Amino acid sequence: MTLIYYLIINVIACFLTIYDKLASKHHLHRIRETSLFFVASLGGALLMYASMLMIHHKTRKKKFMIILPLLVIIHSSIVVYLLI
Repeated sequence: MTLIYYLIINVIACFLTIYDKLASKHHLHRIRETSLFFVASLGGALLMYASMLMIHHKTRKKKFMIILPLLVIIHSSIVVYLLI
C-alpha cells in the first residue's frame, strides 16, 4: 500500500512539474512554488526532482536544488524502513 501511495504521488508531482514548465513557456496559469513543495513533501520529491533535471525547470532555484534532494533522502529512508 505504501509503494502504491508513493507511485501515485510521484506521478502527480511529475505531472505538476511538466505542466508548470509548459505553463511558463506559454504564459499560462503557473503552479505556486509552495504547492510544488507541498506535493514534494507528501512524497513526490523523487520524480519531481528527476523531471526538473530532465526538462531543466527550476534548476537555477537553489531552494529546489537543496530541498528536493533532502526530501528524496528522507522519503527513501521512510520507504526502506517500512519495507524492512
